[in-house]
Amino acid sequence: MSSDLFGTSANYKREEQGYRDKALKLYPWLCGRCAREFVYSNLRELTVHHVDHDHTNNPNDGSNWELLCLYCHDNEHAKYTEHEQHPTRVDAGDNNQDMATHNPFADLKSMLKK
Repeated sequence: MSSDLFGTSANYKREEQGYRDKALKLYPWLCGRCAREFVYSNLRELTVHHVDHDHTNNPNDGSNWELLCLYCHDNEHAKYTEHEQHPTRVDAGDNNQDMATHNPFADLKSMLKK
C-alpha cells in the first residue's frame, strides 16, 4: 500500500476501520459473491471491497462498498490483475471469431425414438 493514499499506515488503518465499521452496519454480514454468512466470531474474514477500486472513495451511503469474504475478495482483485496482464477485446459484431460447428441436438429426433 503506498503511503500517499492516507499519509501513513496508521492513518490508513484508521480510515479502513472507519469505513469497515460503517459497511458492517449498513450491510448484512454475508459475502456478496458466494453468500457465505458470517457471525461475530469469524467476522474478520469478511472484507470491504471498493467497487471502483479507489480506497479513498468512501461515501457514507456505502455505494462504493460491497462485503466480500477473503477468498472472493482475492478472486475479484485477481481478475483485474489478470486483465491488465492479458488484455482482451471483442467488439460487437466481430465475425472474426471461430464459429461453433457442433450441434448437440442434430440427432435428437432419433434419440427420442429409442
